[in-house]
Amino acid sequence: MSHPATGTPARRPAAVPALAAATFCVVTSEMLPVGLLTPLAAGLGVAEGTAGLAVTLPGLAAALTAPLLPAALRRADRRTVLAGLMTLLAAANATAALAPAFPVLLAARLLVGVCIGGVWAVAAGLAVRLVPGPAVARATALVFSGIAVASVVGVPAGTFLGELAGWRASFGAASVLALLSAAALALLLPRLPAERPVRLRELGGLLRVPAARAGLAVAALLVTGHFAAYTYVRPALERGDGLAAEAIGGVLLGYGAAGVAGTFLGGMAAASDPRRTMGVLSAALGATMLLLIPAGASAAAAVALVVVWGLAYGGVSVTTQNWLMAAAPSAREAVSALFAGMFNAAIALGALAGGQTAARLGPDGALLLGGALAAAAFAVTLAVRPATATEAGRAAGRQAGEAVTAPAPRP
Repeated sequence: MSHPATGTPARRPAAVPALAAATFCVVTSEMLPVGLLTPLAAGLGVAEGTAGLAVTLPGLAAALTAPLLPAALRRADRRTVLAGLMTLLAAANATAALAPAFPVLLAARLLVGVCIGGVWAVAAGLAVRLVPGPAVARATALVFSGIAVASVVGVPAGTFLGELAGWRASFGAASVLALLSAAALALLLPRLPAERPVRLRELGGLLRVPAARAGLAVAALLVTGHFAAYTYVRPALERGDGLAAEAIGGVLLGYGAAGVAGTFLGGMAAASDPRRTMGVLSAALGATMLLLIPAGASAAAAVALVVVWGLAYGGVSVTTQNWLMAAAPSAREAVSALFAGMFNAAIALGALAGGQTAARLGPDGALLLGGALAAAAFAVTLAVRPATATEAGRAAGRQAGEAVTAPAPRP
């Protein structure tokens, strides 16, 4: 069976795990320096604060790349694009592993950011082209599960390897994984010509579509609030008679495992009603962050709240993707690119805002900021008028200058 618009093979379920492996690789590569910051700084002769640029720079590069790369590539086969980006990621990680000086490592990390933005912009909306309609929600959740699995497995494994063999070995291992991922994508993905070229004016047009704009706003508030609060969750958990320092790692592992479960549960719920699902997630995140302020001194309460936090936040990305695909079904790649750019910008903004707030008010201030932003996200979901995918898709097409009369045909 062929895709009506492109003539490409329509269904290739085995390709979905390959996409999940790619998202796992890019998220692991992005966050890998977090667990290696001290030895990396010592090895390259820079202060730890300066070494933190190895985390900040890729996020900023990804925020800029994600909305621009699909427009620059236009009609290029998406299988070739993804395999090429993962090969570039392998080269960037290898360069970081061999970097003789910090500027070389930063240049490699800049390339990592380009790969992050490009992979998310292209891969996030591909499930609908690879599996039949009833399986799209599960496939999309699997693609997005790479985020949580990277937190649970990828980054801790990289940190452990760094302790055993040095930080350069961790980047080398990440390079090998990216190269294997590139090979899997090349072998398992069918040919995927662009459904239609993405134009820069289309990105601006999508921001004028109420449903798409609201979905991006809700996600921006939640992601900013999450990173503002979560960056400082450890000192919040260690207050008073709270958790012992040696127990924090296990609690955060539980958070990550809950996030994996939340990705799939959120994806299933969002398939039928993304707006309502996002409202539930917003309320849960806001309540969890705010309740941690009085409950943080109780170890049992803190553990329970952190697990609920992971479960709720795990569903945010996949629910947003479902919301945006319903809002602009004929512009899936364009709206995915906007989402990827916004997401990475929100990470940087959240970490910055959380740092400023924690410096003035302590970790409780960061939790309060995160809870307030989640509450604002909940308010936006209540204010949004539910719209069918067809209505939103027609509006997206008009605003982007396209003649859209119905949702894009599915395989």
